[in-house]
Amino acid sequence: MKYGSLILEKKEYVYLKRILNISGYTEDVETQKSVQRLIEELKSAMIVDEVDIPGDIVRFNSSVLVSSDKGWKKNLQIVIPTEKDIKQDKISILTPMGSALFGYSEEDTVDWELPNGRQQLTLEVVSQDENQKKIEIPI
Repeated sequence: MKYGSLILEKKEYVYLKRILNISGYTEDVETQKSVQRLIEELKSAMIVDEVDIPGDIVRFNSSVLVSSDKGWKKNLQIVIPTEKDIKQDKISILTPMGSALFGYSEEDTVDWELPNGRQQLTLEVVSQDENQKKIEIPI
């Protein structure tokens, strides 16, 4: 892990904690496992101000080129649950893949249990769209 722990911006962290608290009611077992693991990882995450967050951290609205040890590669955008749109490759933070990538940085490798089995994911490129970063997170 490039920075030693997950890194989250303060407002995004507060919002994420709120949605994680209510998401425990999902009936999908894989999603429940991923959410639980993310909750555990958040306990040791670095929480920083907006100006201090590195530009290569996966956060809300980040675009990520991710590859798997299973041989696939995909460009995804991690979004709040109400913004998900699989046709536009926008995945919710509450999906197993969204949970797996959030807070990690470019070049990190993450071992995560996904619906089709454990995979080693490599974050090849992380980018922030300046307009996307300014989207307000619901409070």
